[in-house]
Amino acid sequence: MSKCIVVIYSFLILVQSFNINVDDLSRLNALIQHAKYHQVVYGDDFLEFISEHYGEKMASHQNKHQGHENLPFKDDHHMCSHINTSFTLLKTLSYAVYSPMITEIPLNFFYKEPFSSFEKPTVFQPPKIA
Repeated sequence: MSKCIVVIYSFLILVQSFNINVDDLSRLNALIQHAKYHQVVYGDDFLEFISEHYGEKMASHQNKHQGHENLPFKDDHHMCSHINTSFTLLKTLSYAVYSPMITEIPLNFFYKEPFSSFEKPTVFQPPKIA
């Protein structure tokens, strides 16, 4: 039973890492219809359609026709750019750090051992005459 729960939780974490929400799932019908439109009008296959709308040809194809705003996975939350906004919105701060040049390092280190193995205290001496 515990293995089944582990598999279910692992699958849940995997699906959540794809960042797919219910709104995107409801727009899959618009994706299929728009792909069929591209197949009829432009003669594109599905991989070419994905490349034009989600890949490297997206910038050149964006203004050719309407209907791109209804496609799924086009929201800003899929770009992961909201993570770094706290760093990009700040003004550039520059600090001038002035540190004096250290030419001589003073030696103020003195170490004295807490005990010496050469001197034996009287307590640990062997008995002399018993």
